[in-house]
Amino acid sequence: MPDQIAIKPILRPIRATIRPPGSKSITNRALICAALADGHSRLSGALDSEDTRVMVDALRQFGLTVQHDVATATIEITGCGGNLPRDAADLFCANSGTTIRFLTGLVAAGRGRFRLDGVARMRERPIEDLLHALRQLGADAVSEAGNGCPPVVVNAHGMQGGQATVRGNISSQFLSALLMAAPYCRSDVELLVQGQLVSVPYVMMTLAVMRSFGVQAAAELNESPRIRIAAGQRYLGCTYDIEPDASAASYFWAVAAITGGRVLVEGLSGASLQGDVQFVDCLKQMGCQVETTAGGIAVQGGPLRGIEVDMNAISDTAQTLGVVALFADGPTTIRGVAHMRHKETDRVVALAAELRKLGARVEEFDDGLRITPAPFRAATIDTYRDHRMAMSFALAGLRIPGVVINDPECTAKTYPNFFSDLAKVTG
Repeated sequence: MPDQIAIKPILRPIRATIRPPGSKSITNRALICAALADGHSRLSGALDSEDTRVMVDALRQFGLTVQHDVATATIEITGCGGNLPRDAADLFCANSGTTIRFLTGLVAAGRGRFRLDGVARMRERPIEDLLHALRQLGADAVSEAGNGCPPVVVNAHGMQGGQATVRGNISSQFLSALLMAAPYCRSDVELLVQGQLVSVPYVMMTLAVMRSFGVQAAAELNESPRIRIAAGQRYLGCTYDIEPDASAASYFWAVAAITGGRVLVEGLSGASLQGDVQFVDCLKQMGCQVETTAGGIAVQGGPLRGIEVDMNAISDTAQTLGVVALFADGPTTIRGVAHMRHKETDRVVALAAELRKLGARVEEFDDGLRITPAPFRAATIDTYRDHRMAMSFALAGLRIPGVVINDPECTAKTYPNFFSDLAKVTG
């Protein structure tokens, strides 16, 4: 891919149908459960991206047999029955938060010495809350540098289980990592969440994937969340269908919103495992029409108005909404997304900086920002090696002349074919 892509404005309403690739979040969760399972699993609709490739590569380094057919979007994997074939590995997880966090839980449940590392940004992303909870369950898991960030070193001898407390305000992936490893502890596990749990739909997704592989948990996701997992349960290999990525779908629903057109995203419904389908509710508040059909969810654009919204549960779509807000009548306020500061970049700071380049007035808060539209300006957009910055700001170029996206290759992290799919949708 070139170092930059200039986005060509579209002067008409877009009418299109698109099916995004499989969900990254579901793919990586299914890979963990399938890897630990008894027997063979076949994952259909699996995503092929940097984040899923590093997960697959890591599982192969454990000695597992994993066959990934990119052409048919399927992954075949023979599980290890909870016993990793190899007792040592030095794993590179790039900048994939799901990979390093989920694998840390997986190896802690096994036996051997494992080291997990990533790119420079990954070494800035917190993981101590997960390590602390694993130690409460009997694991030997530490931050190599002693700063609470990767690299992580796990000297694994299985986990006893019991009760563990984990903070919920940084990342729900910590809780998901603990949940998926919990069935292989020697005794029952009870996980208590301290403080607000961010991105609750992702925890519900984890529990749903676990159920599909045969493990049940008793969850109370109220003001004081706690989840219990009985010992002695085992994942069972199965055929598992992965639905399209709802975070990726948000970009195409946004295309409809900002061009006044209609875009149908196939394969998603209100019953999706992914909370990010709720992004369409934000667009509906802004003035769009939303239609759920047998084939998917369609958005019809219209005159947009600014809204105030808490996006804690769907923060991966906050950048998309930030760009849509450029074209609304009145300011849009996004709150509840302080945890976005610990992603591929500080997404609150990055979003505000690039929206200002395009002319918007932006007020930043600890947990979000207020975006007030103003006359547009051409701009070259920095993406901070963050795939969601590239994809969301590409949409601005559909209406604002002179938008150039730096480092479009960063979309390979979760959606390698994004720009070609965007070109198909916009004609």
